Amino acid sequence: MFTEKPQRSHTYLWQRTDWPQWRFDAVALADTLAQVHRAQGYLAGRTAELGLAQRDQATLQALTQEVVTTSAIEGEALNPDTVRSSIARRLGVDIGALAPVDRHVDGVVDMVLDATQHHAHPLTAERLFGWHAALFPTGYSGRVPIQVGAWRNDAAGPMQVVSSPVGREKVHFQAPPAATLPAETAAFFRWFNATPAGDALIHAGLAHLWLVTLHPFDDGNGRISRAVGDMALARAEGSAQRFYSFSAQIQRERKQYYDQLETTQRGTLDVTPWLSWFLACLLRAVQGADGLLSGVLNKAQFWQRWAGTPMNERQTRVLNHVLDGMEAKLTNAKWATLGKCSADTALRDINDLLARGVLNKLEGGGRSTGYVLVGC
Repeated sequence: MFTEKPQRSHTYLWQRTDWPQWRFDAVALADTLAQVHRAQGYLAGRTAELGLAQRDQATLQALTQEVVTTSAIEGEALNPDTVRSSIARRLGVDIGALAPVDRHVDGVVDMVLDATQHHAHPLTAERLFGWHAALFPTGYSGRVPIQVGAWRNDAAGPMQVVSSPVGREKVHFQAPPAATLPAETAAFFRWFNATPAGDALIHAGLAHLWLVTLHPFDDGNGRISRAVGDMALARAEGSAQRFYSFSAQIQRERKQYYDQLETTQRGTLDVTPWLSWFLACLLRAVQGADGLLSGVLNKAQFWQRWAGTPMNERQTRVLNHVLDGMEAKLTNAKWATLGKCSADTALRDINDLLARGVLNKLEGGGRSTGYVLVGC
């Protein structure tokens, strides 16, 4: 949304005379920073116990969450199966049948993978332009034409950062004028590509905030800023493999995320509160990876147990959906939806697995009869 409004002196960070001289209280952040590093160490220890195939599956799940949720934060719903297939194609991970190609999904996947897999490469304007073009392959955001692969020009007025549905938008802050972007982004790139002066996780938190503040594109700024943050995190961890999704945690804390951004943008260059929230959110994301790894191990153990049991492709696909954390109860109707088959075919699949001992029937009957996997 682009709406011109009168400005007051020093309304936003970028209007301050000391912009962009970031400041923070290192002592106040030390405890949370230490907790994040301990959680990262614990996660590294757990992943070291996984086999190569299991590590690939864990990375696939984490990246799928990242792509789906970084778009969901902006109100865009992507099909998780399509996202998973797109990532699997690029990483060479075998997941059986692949979903059809979707260029909008592929664009987000390409951006996230480039940020994490090639984190050591310099961040440049051309690289961000490529990400932006990948996000908007048609040159449109919805039905609105936008500047693609180029900085915004503010032809429709100053860039305002908003959330909430159309008609009930909440303006969180206003970005710097488009005319300043070449110089502003050049300063950002010099800082980002330099060796961090302090802890690399602080660098990641500042990178996310700085690019969100600039909001250099007509659309897609949130996704690109989070990708840059992920790139900085990958550099901090020295690894292209991801076993947690920071965007998934931000999505769970979406209101606090926007509240923090708004408060920070209207404050001073002392961004200790933002970094405190960023690190605490990151801590919860890393700690949450424990559940993801447990799911990967359970899935591997399930297929090891039933390796000698013949199943058709549809049965394998549906069971993988369940093993990947499907929230809804597995019923005949749910099976038909996941398996893209008729209710009769779904019932035959289920009865076959009941007879083989792969599934157990839950108490109850009728159309709402539920089923659970044996050995999970």
